Amino acid sequence: MKKLRLAIAAAAAAALGIGAAAQAADNIRIATEGAYPPFNFIDESGEVKGFDVDIANALCEEMGADCELVIQDWDGIIPGLVAGKYDAIIASMSITPERQEAVTFSERYYSNKLQFIAAKDSDFGPEGDLGGTAIGAQRATIAAQWLEENTEDVTVRLYDTQENAFLDLASGRVDAILADKYVSWEWLESEQGSDYEFKGDPVYEDDEIAIAVRKGNTELAERFSEAIEAIRADGTYQRINEKYFPFDIY
Repeated sequence: MKKLRLAIAAAAAAALGIGAAAQAADNIRIATEGAYPPFNFIDESGEVKGFDVDIANALCEEMGADCELVIQDWDGIIPGLVAGKYDAIIASMSITPERQEAVTFSERYYSNKLQFIAAKDSDFGPEGDLGGTAIGAQRATIAAQWLEENTEDVTVRLYDTQENAFLDLASGRVDAILADKYVSWEWLESEQGSDYEFKGDPVYEDDEIAIAVRKGNTELAERFSEAIEAIRADGTYQRINEKYFPFDIY
């Protein structure tokens, strides 16, 4: 079984062009963030784990590819791809028009919704007047973009990782968080998140999560798309889904 090998982005090799990637199609470097549980995170032993990682492993096995995993901070993850530090991103990245100008996406490998969370005893509600509140989100995400485009008189606080946003919510530095529903679900199930809950309905439901490759590398994007279809057809995807969630996130 082909498995992902862990590397650090700072030690990445020199850039590879699309042509070189095609020539070495069975040697694929994949970036993930490592700070977005349950999708990608570093466990107590220092190993990277999560839904994204298991999906990457399954896709690489299906493609017969020898893959290497690179840990990269979220803010620099697309620039690192463009610069050739790795060949693909599997890090719960949403397809957006802005990102499509910089990268090429595979078909989706799961779907997402954006939803607020706040303290259970809070009267915070997205259907009401949010003026005067402080709301947190991870920087460079569709949650941050939604807040900037759809709120007024709100203090928007952006964080380098989702984990830091949750820490500030727990410490009372923000009134609410807007984030991906499934990453929030994981946190709400934890001891730290036990006093918090979803507030209102999702504010955005048409979010598709896919694998990003360098712009124009349609060959690699199509290989990933075909592998996604294959692991869904043979039950591998469902087994990974059930490992992390008691509901279908596709």
